[in-house]
Amino acid sequence: MTDTPNRSTATTARRPDCVTEVRRGNTVLVVSGYFKQDTTATAADKMMKVLEAESAAGIKTHYPA
Repeated sequence: MTDTPNRSTATTARRPDCVTEVRRGNTVLVVSGYFKQDTTATAADKMMKVLEAESAAGIKTHYPA
């Protein structure tokens, strides 16, 4: 058997950029998000691309104010 290094110990631990918790009954789902460290796009830029794609596809959505 080949001894391969554990991926989690091979890189420096990094805190997530965002954490979301969703409660469903007795269950709590925790989602951690990481963003590329060398990116120049902002969250607003990414959301604008999503909205433009939905508009081009003719998807009607309702976003609360």
